Amino acid sequence: MHVGDIFAAHKRSFSFEFFPPKTPAGSDRLFAALSQLETLKPSFVSVTYGAGGGTRDRTHDLVLRIKRETQLDPIPHLTCVHQSRSELEELLLRYAEAGVDNIMALRGDPPQGEHHDPAGEDFPQAVDLVSYIREFNRRGLHPNSRGFGIGVAGFPEGHPATPNRLLEMQYLKEKVDAGADYICTQLFFDNRDFYDFTERCRIAGITVPIVAGIMPILNQRSFERTPELALGARYPAAFLKGMQKCADDTEIASFGLEWSVRQCYELLSQDVEGIHFYTLNHSPVTIEIFRRLGLSSSFAAELADT
Repeated sequence: MHVGDIFAAHKRSFSFEFFPPKTPAGSDRLFAALSQLETLKPSFVSVTYGAGGGTRDRTHDLVLRIKRETQLDPIPHLTCVHQSRSELEELLLRYAEAGVDNIMALRGDPPQGEHHDPAGEDFPQAVDLVSYIREFNRRGLHPNSRGFGIGVAGFPEGHPATPNRLLEMQYLKEKVDAGADYICTQLFFDNRDFYDFTERCRIAGITVPIVAGIMPILNQRSFERTPELALGARYPAAFLKGMQKCADDTEIASFGLEWSVRQCYELLSQDVEGIHFYTLNHSPVTIEIFRRLGLSSSFAAELADT
């Protein structure tokens, strides 16, 4: 289903994100998780794209397998780095033929340690990718008359590459004006950052739905790595104080889960337009968040329609 129709039909969305496993065993574990998460009836699921397009084939194969073997609606990520026009055209045609209705368009990162000059790329920035997908839609190459729905990223704490937040909003609005249908945010740990970001968007004239990205911290390793992997995501002082009281990974997992539940509860009370769970390919934590929020699959559907 085109993402515009999803948001038109429901007050809010619930969605999950996965990454393509490197091994057959990892794929089997992921599909075991998918079978559990499918019972929650998410609005859609997204599949990430490695730095420099490093997982392009695995992303494509995972998206098509989800489309074939589940009732889930997959949204593949696409990035600009090392993406030629001919490669993108071929990939979009394959997705269109398979009945994939939406794309998440991102600038992306080069492979680690590689010097990258975006000016030399066919798609220097995400706005160029959005524009090309919209052009693809206009040519009527998708069986859905609306073509691909398009998502773009937002950064509640500010984009690390654009410290000037006026410019940040200008660039984001350019992506929306180029054809983006919704914004999915980077993960964050302080809801005040999300509320401020949303208000900045509305002031800038951005009216598309904004989906909040949530990821629980479940062990010491993820606590240490997340700010680096999530482009500078920061921990509020209250979160750090809670972490100081945790003696081991078991206590960290309990605290991280409770923090995410409180975030989601507050966001829902403030009529957030969607919540996107970064699952790290595991289902139990996300299922437990739904349970603690009282969001059984039927309740989630009912809540989305109110």
